[in-house]
Amino acid sequence: MQPHNLLKLLCSGTVIPAARNIDDFKYALEHTTAPSVILLFGDIVILPELLTMAQKFKRRLFVHLDLLGGIGKDEAGIRFLARIGVTGLITTKAYLCKTAREEGMIAIQRLFLMDSEALRTGIHLACKYKPDVVEVLPAAVPASAIKQLKEGTGLPILAGGLVHTREDVDNAIKNGICAISASQTDLWQ
Repeated sequence: MQPHNLLKLLCSGTVIPAARNIDDFKYALEHTTAPSVILLFGDIVILPELLTMAQKFKRRLFVHLDLLGGIGKDEAGIRFLARIGVTGLITTKAYLCKTAREEGMIAIQRLFLMDSEALRTGIHLACKYKPDVVEVLPAAVPASAIKQLKEGTGLPILAGGLVHTREDVDNAIKNGICAISASQTDLWQ
């Protein structure tokens, strides 16, 4: 899928709602025009209900696999998520991105960029396991690192973490980020 089309699946502007609880999830569905919502909470018991709610509002659901309780962080867990209708996943476990893509899901590889070695490792893993998108944390990553990541992977780059204001969003976009995942509801508009 082309990066531009992929980004249109994720957000209608520059911010993708990332819900930390059920109230924020409902708010994202009822009060935003975002085509997708990222779940940063939940478990296997509540997930079917959340999927039904998202479908009612014609939204795509992305789960942060590392934060979803009761589901294996393995190939079987990913196959299950794909079969129940989860659109995509976010994970720090790069090797699971390959399985997610094979199952028809959109795979977002999350990288914590703390130093140059983390950047080099992230590029290597993204090239090896081929996610659809890379998300870096924190969002205040320098423009030079974003440029290196884009050139090294050829993928769209999202960012999240430590985003509190519209200025934080604008600075990340100026630095080369395509879109921001944020849990601050006031940034979802």
